[in-house]
Amino acid sequence: MRQAKILLVEDNDGDIFLTLEAFEESKIKTQINVVKNGEDALDFLYQRGEFKDAFKPDLILLDINIPLLNGHEVLKDIKSNKILKKIPVIMLTTSSNKVDIEKAYSNHVNSFVTKPIQMDDFLSAILKIEEFWLNLCTLSE
Repeated sequence: MRQAKILLVEDNDGDIFLTLEAFEESKIKTQINVVKNGEDALDFLYQRGEFKDAFKPDLILLDINIPLLNGHEVLKDIKSNKILKKIPVIMLTTSSNKVDIEKAYSNHVNSFVTKPIQMDDFLSAILKIEEFWLNLCTLSE
């Protein structure tokens, strides 16, 4: 199996650390790039500026509460683009607000996961996301 490419859009250093730790524990080889705001996320995906050599990710993990452009704005842009809309986007956020959930699905998020508070539960959630999206599913190239 080839290395799975993931874009993590997250501004919380603790959550970044936990997410990277979880992927290191997995059996699936991954290459993870991290950006900390919505503008950098779109620059990465459109290969603009400092991200001109960025890879097309197989999976995007997107937080809602990020600076410059929030996760909903980034998601809406991704899902309105003919090429990018094929990339699965997992909204991985602390929010369990019904408005956020409805808005995310209205903008065609592939799944919405509320970040567990406990570290072990958080790690388990990341491993389940990985197992489903990178092992069980067949992704578009």
